[in-house]
Amino acid sequence: MEVKIGVQNAPREIVIESSQTADEVQDAVAKALDGTEKLFALTDEHGRRVIVPAERLAYVEIGEQAVRKVGFGTL
Repeated sequence: MEVKIGVQNAPREIVIESSQTADEVQDAVAKALDGTEKLFALTDEHGRRVIVPAERLAYVEIGEQAVRKVGFGTL
């Protein structure tokens, strides 16, 4: 699923493809914003970690689960 992270004082957003569910991402955002966690961390599909300090989060946009189509069929 595609996750877009806006960071304060940064001109561009961070976009990653994560294998985590929308609920897992939402829980991580909630923990970061309520002060339970000092860092907001996600892992992308290739195992790389993105870590943002919780106080620098501007927004997090959680996209829908991408369905990958295989083949050359007509739409």
